[in-house]
Amino acid sequence: MYELMEKLGSGHFGVVRLCRERSTGAFYAAKQVKLRRGRLGVERAQVEREVSILRQLQHPNILRLHELFAGTAEVVLVLELISGGELFDFIAEKEMLSEEEAIEFLGQILSGVQYLHARLIAHFDLKPENIMLQDKDVPKPWIKIIDFGLAQQLEDGTTYKSLCGTPQYIAPEVINYEPLSPATDMWSIGVITYILLSGLSPFQGETDAETLSNIVAGAYEFEERCFSQTSELAKDFIRQLLLKEPERRMTAAECLVHPWIKPLSRKQVLSRSRSSINMRNFRKFNARRKWKLSYNTVSACNRLLCRLGREDEELRCCESDPEEERSPHTALLRRRRSSCS
Repeated sequence: MYELMEKLGSGHFGVVRLCRERSTGAFYAAKQVKLRRGRLGVERAQVEREVSILRQLQHPNILRLHELFAGTAEVVLVLELISGGELFDFIAEKEMLSEEEAIEFLGQILSGVQYLHARLIAHFDLKPENIMLQDKDVPKPWIKIIDFGLAQQLEDGTTYKSLCGTPQYIAPEVINYEPLSPATDMWSIGVITYILLSGLSPFQGETDAETLSNIVAGAYEFEERCFSQTSELAKDFIRQLLLKEPERRMTAAECLVHPWIKPLSRKQVLSRSRSSINMRNFRKFNARRKWKLSYNTVSACNRLLCRLGREDEELRCCESDPEEERSPHTALLRRRRSSCS
């Protein structure tokens, strides 16, 4: 069995603790998820879907499920311990970073996503917070893709639609409530790459509504002040991902053989090594991102306390209704933190 130790983190519906397996002495992360009773907690079906997906996955760049304990009120997932923190935090601590070094991380992300897509699994929540490092105190850190709470096993001949996601990283088809596919993940990778190279978010508006409008319009550009040190190959890589039509986007497999990731000539190799990330902008972006995450956590707690004092009829914000079906943009804004971002 396991010895539960200190708390590593907490979320809306549970807590993550360090634990030690008594028989081996190995350390893991125990994710304790409260199952829904009334309006609180997580639906059992949602947890079962996440577990079903995690059990299929054995890849060096994807979080592994070690063991599962299920009760009537709580489920405990014993997960691989990830101690290196977020990739973006790790990069923000560096003095400088070349495109070549950034590609080493992107290549690992793409490898993990290609593995998922080959098994008809889409993550649907790729963002900096879900891209971690196994251990940052090693010469070449390993990427780990985490949090499969929104992931789906896609079936041939069936369509899947969802309004969940984090506004900066979701694809147009999410906002338009159109069928989703592995290409939806590829859009998110395009956004992450854009931010990584420039320190800017390609579609960020003054409000979430403006951000969503920019995404639907596909309105972005490569500002010279932020992309002056960026190679043309890198820009081409991003362009082939931030396409409004999902079927036109590169797949993960195609990304891995794009000349920016896998150069075909010495000239392309030199272009990557001589081009660099805009570290000043990137550090500013990461600081704002961390502040916003902290603010959202406090706001979510305050909203939860307010809701607990209301009548049952006023607690419908997490449920779909005919109005949401008519206005997916409004529904997405209302539901962005229900279990999504």
